[in-house]
Amino acid sequence: MFNKTSLLIAATLAASAVASPAPAPVAGTVRGTIIPLRKRTSLTQSNGAFDYDRTIAETADIINKHRQNLQNHQKNKGKVVGVDIPSHSKIKGAVIKPVATIPRDVQARIDRSTKRRQSEALDDESHDNLWAGNITIGTPGQKFLIDFDTGSSDLWVPSSTCTSSSLHKSRFNDSSSSSAKAQPGNFSIEYGDNSRDTVTVAGVTATNQFFSPATSLSSKFASNPSDGTLGLAFPALSKFTKDPFFISAISQGSVKAKQFGFFLARQGSELFLGGSDDSKYSGELEFHDIDSSSGFWLISGAKAKVGSAAAVTGFDTIIDSGTTLVVGPPSEVAKLYANVAGSAVMNPPEQGWAFLLSACQNTDLSYAGLYTFPCNSPPEIVFNWGGSDWKISTANINLGHLQSDNKTCVGAIVGQDIGFGANVWALGDSFMKNVYTVFDVDQKAVGFAALS
Repeated sequence: MFNKTSLLIAATLAASAVASPAPAPVAGTVRGTIIPLRKRTSLTQSNGAFDYDRTIAETADIINKHRQNLQNHQKNKGKVVGVDIPSHSKIKGAVIKPVATIPRDVQARIDRSTKRRQSEALDDESHDNLWAGNITIGTPGQKFLIDFDTGSSDLWVPSSTCTSSSLHKSRFNDSSSSSAKAQPGNFSIEYGDNSRDTVTVAGVTATNQFFSPATSLSSKFASNPSDGTLGLAFPALSKFTKDPFFISAISQGSVKAKQFGFFLARQGSELFLGGSDDSKYSGELEFHDIDSSSGFWLISGAKAKVGSAAAVTGFDTIIDSGTTLVVGPPSEVAKLYANVAGSAVMNPPEQGWAFLLSACQNTDLSYAGLYTFPCNSPPEIVFNWGGSDWKISTANINLGHLQSDNKTCVGAIVGQDIGFGANVWALGDSFMKNVYTVFDVDQKAVGFAALS
């Protein structure tokens, strides 16, 4: 998947939270609203080969997303990871990274590929890495295809005045909405004034919801099929310093339960607002506490195992539907793969990674953060927070085989410094596709259950 927030701004921070298995905060399934999610793009090509170019773009987007969130948290809270820091300074391992960019030749190849894909019908089986659904903004409602992102907190869509060349995207026209209320101030250098209007997601409505009509998008956003992003994290990460959509919906009584659930799969994916959908999972939900002041759905006390052997322990995890990969600190991911038989650091086939990492001020330009393993013996990797083992399936740990070697596959767990220091991992879709995940706003907890 091309990372959901594919423009030059990004989002998010990390902080510690105390976590332990807990009973489900809400007993039983609560009747809620189902939003079907579409799947559009992938880091695996149709021939089963690893898509190197799109992974470079994905990694840049992850860095930029969390760069913006760190900035937002610092502005809102005056601190990052609990300590006051000036921009671009390192404290306790946290750092606001410079903007990561993509080499021109890589972007050109992605653009050519996008034009080809836009002329083809896309199906669930071959493209399962962008989770987007429809919302409306304004009165009468203007329709947008939106990525739902638990790793950020703001809602944005292109404005009718957007100068981007992404002409295929829907655009918000405030003059066509009787309920629009423009607000002063710029969201960022890429955005225009933020606004307030009525936002509806499958019948769940929040009035006077803050959002931003974007007036300028990065050219690389043209390859992302969604129109914009709806953040589902907490206010600490908001550029607007306002409540995100779901929290607004809760305060206005638009949902019956203060939970939402994600089911991500090759077919039938859905976001369930106002509870959980027990037809998608079996057994009990295992909940873990989070600290919402961090802005993230962040669980502490994680352990990563290869088979039955613990490889990395005692780290924090951000559960992030807006990221494809599982991304951890380079040194810690190296420890994990050291326990995988036949694994090796992937040698970059070109200079793209060096360009990307140089932009991020990484001193080891030869380190791409990607690892390979024998395709016929994929690793069994699980995450654990003191309760059950949650395994990443064979299909979801594999990003595809090398173009030059169909017996060697690329792993979906990547070692990259994205600004969180040495103890925070971001668990994206490669993890979430293996479990049913519930996010409980009232109890400040994340729950996992086995898929049905």
